[in-house]
Amino acid sequence: MASIGPRYDRDKNLIGWQARVIRKGFPTRSKTFRGKKEAEQWARSIESEMDKGVWRDYSRAETTTVADMLARYAREVLPDKKARQSTESLIKILTESELGHMPLAAVSPESVAAYRDHRLKTISKKTGKPVAPQTVRHALSLLSRVVNIAMKEWGIPLAHGNPCLQIKMPTPAKSRDRRLLDDEETRLLIACAESRNPYLRPAVIFAIQTAMRAGEMLEKWELNKESGSQEKKSIGLQWSDVDLQKRTAHLPTTKNGEARTVPLSSRAIRVLSDLPHNPNDPRVFGTTYEGIHQSFVRACKRAGIEDLRFHDLRHEATSRFFEKGLREMQVAAITGHKTLQMLKRYTHLKAEDLAKLLG
Repeated sequence: MASIGPRYDRDKNLIGWQARVIRKGFPTRSKTFRGKKEAEQWARSIESEMDKGVWRDYSRAETTTVADMLARYAREVLPDKKARQSTESLIKILTESELGHMPLAAVSPESVAAYRDHRLKTISKKTGKPVAPQTVRHALSLLSRVVNIAMKEWGIPLAHGNPCLQIKMPTPAKSRDRRLLDDEETRLLIACAESRNPYLRPAVIFAIQTAMRAGEMLEKWELNKESGSQEKKSIGLQWSDVDLQKRTAHLPTTKNGEARTVPLSSRAIRVLSDLPHNPNDPRVFGTTYEGIHQSFVRACKRAGIEDLRFHDLRHEATSRFFEKGLREMQVAAITGHKTLQMLKRYTHLKAEDLAKLLG
């Protein structure tokens, strides 16, 4: 039976009406409202849900903020994730936003949409331009994933479900379709050969031949913001994972969390065969991600090549696989793409090459 009673402040001024529902088999629920009628309506709705067996305790959603939820995710879930640094940045942005201070029970599709629109208008300190739609999509996707975990695993149900699933995501920017044009590959390799980093040219050729990510090929370090020290994020391709006889390179750890074995072309084998093999260094490429990145930027500048990133070589390789006649599942097995949609984003076939196939 629900009880409705007035609430007074220290000076005995009426400040509201408290509804209190006590029912056997259920935790006691109480809430204060400005008007008595509101308190009565709330109490009746709670009792009705209890009678129907559909009542759920939303009290934790009322006392847990978005920032609290994200902090728990950072403590308990994030340490096992690969892309930790970028996720930490998104968590920081979400925590410091208006959403971060809101109780989960108060987060609505309208408030999430307002956050989306505000972020899309925010000028990035890094680029001096509005925050990219893809960046906002990443933040909203992260928020949605964490809300799902809170609802399913942490016992924090939301009355109206996940609000992030009820809004329209920002339209993603057009995917990059940068490929090597005309004599750019020749010019690039000449410039790479002039680099002081002896691993640059082999790494570029190997990337074009295998479609491997730079983080899969190269040792990569990142800054731990808490300790201030550098931590190894990836070990890169190891000689122990290369089988020159079978012409394969095994990647035990990849971006999507699944191991894969990459077949090696004859040219990729020649690249590996020509590399120095230091018995005290297990790495195939005895350099780092940062070292290759900086050397690649300088090589492109020397070659007069604009708007080319090392990651574009993965696009180039993927497109060439299709141009050689490989089927979608064969290419996906090499590149590690989990969905054909993502594979399509990395595939940019040249119209002139397709015309040749048509005869």
